[in-house]
Amino acid sequence: MAIRLLLADDDALIREGLNIILGMDPDFQIIACAENGRQAVDACLGHPEIDVALVDIRMPVMDGVAATKEICERTKTKVLILTTFDDDSHIRDAIQSGAKGYLLKNNTPDKIKAAVKLVHQGGSVMENVVLEKLKDNLSGSSQPSAKKSIDTSLFSERELEIMRLISEGLSNREIASTLFISEGTVKNHITSILDKTGLEHRTQVAIYYINGGTLRP
Repeated sequence: MAIRLLLADDDALIREGLNIILGMDPDFQIIACAENGRQAVDACLGHPEIDVALVDIRMPVMDGVAATKEICERTKTKVLILTTFDDDSHIRDAIQSGAKGYLLKNNTPDKIKAAVKLVHQGGSVMENVVLEKLKDNLSGSSQPSAKKSIDTSLFSERELEIMRLISEGLSNREIASTLFISEGTVKNHITSILDKTGLEHRTQVAIYYINGGTLRP
């Protein structure tokens, strides 16, 4: 079955471009388009079958962060932020609001398609450049490092290692190779981390670790 999509962007050229690119692929079905956050929320409420919403950050009436929060709280639709803005506050706010990933618009259509499929399958997407921006921002501030401020008593040494590697942008396969363990073991540890922290996905784990035990600095 095709992945059912909502496209939310106030730029008509971007919105229609995505509509054409994704709509021509049999793996996707465009259910609705929106030019502001309010329309995006209403579309998801009116079409509960929508699997993934691609949402821009800066939109009129209601921005992408507020729309993401409502969509995630009131529907089962998964949100993937697709934007030109890589400001760290936008990133944190979007992920805290429930977004499953943060992707920049300068990616190729194939990478955008792959990201949508990964989010639909329950995964999360965070570009390395975005993670690096978060880390650079913290290293230049007065915030203590994650190793000093995170409550290490909550986690095993292996879990802390895995959180660190997730924060560096490594996939489960790369983590398994680095630590000489199976991908299944990595997944089990991530599940344990999510249970202990109350987080929902690995992207939040990355920000949690970078920020020293919180989704915000």
